[in-house]
Amino acid sequence: MEDSKPCRYFSSVCTILAVLGLLVSGAASEVYTVGDSDGWNSAVDYGVWSQKYNFSVGDVLVFKYVKGQHDVYEVTESTFRSCDTSTGVLAKHTSGNDQVTLTEAKKYWFVCNVAGHCLGGMRFGIVVKGSITAESPAPAPQSGALAPPQINKNGDQALRGLSLWDYLILLGVSIQLCSVQ
Repeated sequence: MEDSKPCRYFSSVCTILAVLGLLVSGAASEVYTVGDSDGWNSAVDYGVWSQKYNFSVGDVLVFKYVKGQHDVYEVTESTFRSCDTSTGVLAKHTSGNDQVTLTEAKKYWFVCNVAGHCLGGMRFGIVVKGSITAESPAPAPQSGALAPPQINKNGDQALRGLSLWDYLILLGVSIQLCSVQ
């Protein structure tokens, strides 16, 4: 009878990788600094800034500003439109380095509550789409060609791992190979 230790070892490694992959497949997210290098201040057109990106559940917005000169309020749409924060405030951030995780697929609205700042343009709304794992895959490279690096939403090179289907296929292949023995 043939020794099946290599098969068991391979199967164990593949199973562990598949399980770990399934656990982290939806954990990839992007971090966006609001206003990019200009940060959160009255000199930026946040309508233009927010249109550059496609936001997904799990992404994080980082608001960088001088504490005491600005703040960040997450508000309802009507509060966003009126800039009147006497009602409709969902969350207040005042640290100067606030991180807001986008937890739901919905419209988010943000304003600066310092007098005159919201009406002066320190406000924006974004649409957050569902899970990033639902994105369509990049087209396969032509035979013999290396795929170009993926670029993330901030223009940096993105490191993408295997998809959920890749892990499931890997697990199925390892089970199939060992069941032949």
